[in-house]
Amino acid sequence: MNRKKILIFDDDKVILEVISIIFEEGGYDVEISETSHDIIQKVSQFQPDVILMDNWIPNIGGVEATKLLKSHDDYKHIPVIYVTANNDIVALAKSAQADDYVAKPFNLEDLEEKVAKHIKD
Repeated sequence: MNRKKILIFDDDKVILEVISIIFEEGGYDVEISETSHDIIQKVSQFQPDVILMDNWIPNIGGVEATKLLKSHDDYKHIPVIYVTANNDIVALAKSAQADDYVAKPFNLEDLEEKVAKHIKD
C-alpha cells in the first residue's frame, strides 16, 4: 500500500513538529517547509496528496503560495487546507483558492478528519 503524503508549510517549528509526529504515526509520509516561495519546486519533488498551508509564512505568504499552486496545471488538483490563526480565515482561504481550512489553535482530530476527507485512495 502506498503511504499518503502530506506537505506542510508553516514557520512555527513547534507546530511543524507536532503535526509531523501525529501524521507520521498515522501512517503518512510528511515533508515540511518553513518558507513558501519555492512551493512549486517542493510539490514537484515530493508529489504530496494534500498540503497544509499557514497564512503567515515567510517570503510570499500562504495566499500567494496557494494561488501559485492553483494556477499550475500539473498541481492545481492537489487539495490545500489553509491553517491559520486569522479571524478572517474563511475569506483568506477563499481568496487563496484553498480547498478547505482549519483555524488555529486547532483540534488535532479536526485536522486529521479534514486531511482524510481530502485524500483520495
